Amino acid sequence: MNWQWEIFLQDPGGKQATYWEWMMSAWGWTVSVSLLSLLVALSIGSIVGILRTLPDSPWLVRFGNAWVELFRNIPLLVQIFLWYHVIPALIPPMKDVHGFYLVIFALGFFTSARIAEQVRAGIQTLPKGQRYAGMAMGFTTAQYYRYVLLPMAYRIIIPPLTSESMNIFKNSSVAFAVSISELTMFAMQAQEETSRGVEVYLAVTACYMVSAFAINRIMAYIEKKTRIPGTIVKASGGGGH
Repeated sequence: MNWQWEIFLQDPGGKQATYWEWMMSAWGWTVSVSLLSLLVALSIGSIVGILRTLPDSPWLVRFGNAWVELFRNIPLLVQIFLWYHVIPALIPPMKDVHGFYLVIFALGFFTSARIAEQVRAGIQTLPKGQRYAGMAMGFTTAQYYRYVLLPMAYRIIIPPLTSESMNIFKNSSVAFAVSISELTMFAMQAQEETSRGVEVYLAVTACYMVSAFAINRIMAYIEKKTRIPGTIVKASGGGGH
């Protein structure tokens, strides 16, 4: 095959001097969308997951269950179109919100449903005696969640959280559908302009793999440092995937 990697040194005729600089800029957009979406997903997913385990709060539990069922049963691409086309039409102030932030909301809310399920499972995995011990010490509900249940639950669910963190990088590729200048959008446009789809898509694939692998190693390090002795089996590759 006749490789032509020098295309990345050519001028695409836009804001960027070369296709390489354009791809690095697109990679930056991908990383930004992924990390901000992950922050939204972890924050909301944790709150919803906790709500689903609260004792004597049936309406909050129902709300948490409804949140999970709503966001995990609608395809991600459809959710992005809903945020981009429908919500601004229903809520006029949202028309001024940039598409970048709408994609973050869509990807963050979609992933929050999955993280909420993991947080719920992590809390309910713990023996009920830990909850009762906190109550016996006079802790309020917020206090025994904060000091007794959550520190243990988060350490247990680090492996599935690793998978979700890697998935959010891969799922960020759908942002091209609403013209966010991330890696997939770059690949489609660069392939059309250069007719060198093999080189372009191989380079973009490498960017996604490096991003996901970096997240994997970071989470594996966190898992190693926070592992609960005797309760989590050491994995040879680290992380949960």
